[in-house]
Amino acid sequence: MRIEENRELAPLTTFGVGGPARWFVKAAEEADVIEAVEWAHRQRASLFILGGGSNLLVSDDGFDGLVLQIALKGIRGRLTPDSANCLYEVGAGEDWDAFVQRTVEENCAGIECLAGIPGTVGGTPVQNVGAYGEEVSSTIQSVRAYDTDRKQIVELGAGECGFSYRSSRFNSSDRGRFVVLSVVYRLARGGSPTLKYADLQRVFTPGYVPSLNEVAGAVRQIRQSKGMLLVEGDPDCRSAGSFFKNPIISREIAAAISQTAGSEPPRFSAGADLPEKVKLPAAWLIEQAGFARGYRLGRAGISSKHTLALVNLGGARASEIVALANEIRSAVSSKFSVELEMEPVMLGF
Repeated sequence: MRIEENRELAPLTTFGVGGPARWFVKAAEEADVIEAVEWAHRQRASLFILGGGSNLLVSDDGFDGLVLQIALKGIRGRLTPDSANCLYEVGAGEDWDAFVQRTVEENCAGIECLAGIPGTVGGTPVQNVGAYGEEVSSTIQSVRAYDTDRKQIVELGAGECGFSYRSSRFNSSDRGRFVVLSVVYRLARGGSPTLKYADLQRVFTPGYVPSLNEVAGAVRQIRQSKGMLLVEGDPDCRSAGSFFKNPIISREIAAAISQTAGSEPPRFSAGADLPEKVKLPAAWLIEQAGFARGYRLGRAGISSKHTLALVNLGGARASEIVALANEIRSAVSSKFSVELEMEPVMLGF
């Protein structure tokens, strides 16, 4: 295990901002992960697990602890006994979009609408990544992780992961306890693509049934049009994607928002377990609160393509991005009494 000191973290994130890590380790083997965790414990140092850096904002002061970057590789696919599903066991350090592309080319359905999302496989169960009508929680069969409390590797079934909207036990009740090593996904062999969202439906001629590969390609095109796809040279890509979660609120509050705004906001289901609530687009609330695409605050700004993405316009400090986020949250709260929740992990604040 090689420990680096004062490693710059900004180049390891899509935001491209933030200070250094006091210590840094890149783990390519499970044994490296265990050794690094135990080293941090002996040093009484704080520990942070880094994947692709795509959902992360690092403070200007950096992180006074050990950053452990997970680089565990490997993809193993096998059919279930009835051949109806394919199980993929994937290392936590594998690139997520590359894995999605492999599954659609192998005609396995379940994550085609999650194409184009930056980051690594290990982050998907932590955030319960979702987009365009799909969430990874519906396909995850199990998560292999190192339990830092029990000091052993464990296998957690989907039911043990505490999945909810953009959340899991890994980033809520047991934050910091588990280090994800690999994930097993259960995908439908020869299954039909998910076409729930209007943006995606509009891409295809009514009545036409696209392939999984076509849907994944369409999702990437939509994401690129909204500045949510990493494209070299595109200034709107220096972001963490969606900076705010879409709020889940009661139908009564949604009705009050409609009255305040003088128009009906788009609404989406909050899930079968929350029939009394609805999900509103955070981007709509932000726009109604007076913020437009391209808005700037110092060297931080709102993407020119999508109101939900905050971007580093060049040389931005983390404090500038936080100031912009707080200005937006304050305006939405003042107008609609809705508290927007920030989606990225905030490190070192």
